[in-house]
Amino acid sequence: MNDQIGQVVHYYDKIGVAVVKLNKPLKVGDTVKLQHGEDSFEQEVTSMQLDHKPVNSGKKGDEVAIKVDQVAKEGTVVVR
Repeated sequence: MNDQIGQVVHYYDKIGVAVVKLNKPLKVGDTVKLQHGEDSFEQEVTSMQLDHKPVNSGKKGDEVAIKVDQVAKEGTVVVR
């Protein structure tokens, strides 16, 4: 059973950043899996921003920007 943390609401392809609306807390250092249809990839959260300021964690309801290694389209589900 996957533990859904949030969902990608926007993706900036030029800078490789996904904006994730959180429904559970997330912190820098966590490893997450991003799933969109048949495609998925895992990665560690190495940096996170909230309102364009670096933060170490986000809580339920926050929309945080995280750097991603691969394309994470809108609607991509983020799980622990």
